[in-house]
Amino acid sequence: MKETIILDNLSIGYRSKGGTTVVADGITACVRSGELTCLLGANGVGKSTLLRTLSAFQPKLGGSICINGREISGFTDKEMARTVGVVLTDKPDVHNMSVKEMVSMGRSPYTGFWGRCSEKDMQVVDNAMQLTGIATLSHRSMGTLSDGERQKVMIAKALAQQTPVIYLDEPTAFLDYPSKVDTMQLLHRICREMQKTVFLSTHDVELALQIADTIWLMSREEGIVSGTPEDLALDGTLPAFFCRHGIDFNKERGVFDVTYDTTRCIRLTGTDGPRKAMMKKALLRSGTDVSENAVADISIEVTPKEFIVSTPSATKQCATVSEAVKTTLLFHVTR
Repeated sequence: MKETIILDNLSIGYRSKGGTTVVADGITACVRSGELTCLLGANGVGKSTLLRTLSAFQPKLGGSICINGREISGFTDKEMARTVGVVLTDKPDVHNMSVKEMVSMGRSPYTGFWGRCSEKDMQVVDNAMQLTGIATLSHRSMGTLSDGERQKVMIAKALAQQTPVIYLDEPTAFLDYPSKVDTMQLLHRICREMQKTVFLSTHDVELALQIADTIWLMSREEGIVSGTPEDLALDGTLPAFFCRHGIDFNKERGVFDVTYDTTRCIRLTGTDGPRKAMMKKALLRSGTDVSENAVADISIEVTPKEFIVSTPSATKQCATVSEAVKTTLLFHVTR
């Protein structure tokens, strides 16, 4: 896959009358076509500053940014508009504009002074709406759309711009979980099927680890560390970056788990499966550690139809997880 964007010793930040503020420097990395690349990092680390700099919305402080072999400082505004499409976090304040009118604004780098779209331009617009699954929304007003629908419109607008590179700043920020997944999968399909170079910042770590081809981890101490989610998991970079009290990295699944402080322990037995896993999850949340080999006065046996809570002096059959947890806590209090 082609290295579309190459950063070499890049320094980003701000210049003002009071001096220069460096947000991050020494950034050396690349973004490839056909891959979905996700930028992760804590608030205030400089993710938005990096995106603005890559988009040429603000000047870099040092180093170089090359797109398709050209330094971006050598691009004219029109060349930049035909090379990079940008989807921002802010919701557009265009309630009365139709979806098709909004998507057609992506053709502005090609339509000349009067901004009139030709038949060919409108074919590009229709294709962009078809690709993003919003063709049926064509005549809807922007003000009537859900957040998920609105985000797809903005992605369609970027596709209508026909740029090889698309940047997105927190594209899932205002979305419910199904819409987050839908948006990320759409971006991944765009990379694969159209060989676009898609680079986005996000706080949705779990989704990024499951869907992204490449992860950039940004911190003040390390700058940018990049790699596939799997390689970053295996070499210990992901756990070191995110793990702290209450967060643990599951090496088998390659995702992060919430951990709990426990003050008691019980023995949990029965056939492994979803019922046992959900029982364990609920007990841990209640502050109860579980182990099949634990030496404990209280045990729970998970069967296909019920949960059997036992102590040396009593046994109770429970139909639901919540009933079994309440019974366990009651036995702890009264024993």
